[in-house]
Amino acid sequence: MNEISTFVYVTFIRTTPERLWAALISPEFMKQYWFGMHIETDWKLGSSWQLVFSDGRVADSGEIVEFDPPSRLMLKWRNEWKPEFTAEGYSRCTMDLEPLEGAVKLTITHVMDRPESKFIQGVAGGWPRILSNLKSLQETGEIVLKG
Repeated sequence: MNEISTFVYVTFIRTTPERLWAALISPEFMKQYWFGMHIETDWKLGSSWQLVFSDGRVADSGEIVEFDPPSRLMLKWRNEWKPEFTAEGYSRCTMDLEPLEGAVKLTITHVMDRPESKFIQGVAGGWPRILSNLKSLQETGEIVLKG
């Protein structure tokens, strides 16, 4: 029996690691591809962070575990708005950026140290939508999906 729940998403984006990194941590840019949401933090190792809805409610929160621009970001992550997700505790989300022939390979790995995590099932539906918007915005200047 698998003791952890894992979601992995890989995409290739025609951009530079520096430009993609900026998109991942810039609140104003993030709002464009993350359906109006953005992260509030000082982007320092060990700092707390919050993912905030456009109306100011906190969606998720956690701590910055790794911060290695422009190649790796790892966040300790807990959902704050769905009680059944919050009850599962903290997950880890790792964003790895790897330059590759005029593009960047972006790998998102979201892990919860529990089997059959409902939260990981939830992010498995959310990450593809968010990352499709990010990819399109980086390559064309426009998002694919609205809300």
